[in-house]
Amino acid sequence: MTTRNQQPIAPSTAVDSLRSALSDAGIVLPSLAVDTASPHLGLVELGRVRADVAAQLAEALRNGGRA
Repeated sequence: MTTRNQQPIAPSTAVDSLRSALSDAGIVLPSLAVDTASPHLGLVELGRVRADVAAQLAEALRNGGRA
């Protein structure tokens, strides 16, 4: 899976990167993991979160990654 003008990235690398960025913003997604059900698609499982965590994530995105 690629994004515009970028090399493919391993799902495990994406998970580690996202987990680190979320941690920097004080956010934890407990179910964040590589989706092993469809390895050929290179998917990342974000999982479920409480409503307050979703709101915190939205606020961090609005603030450029700062919660």
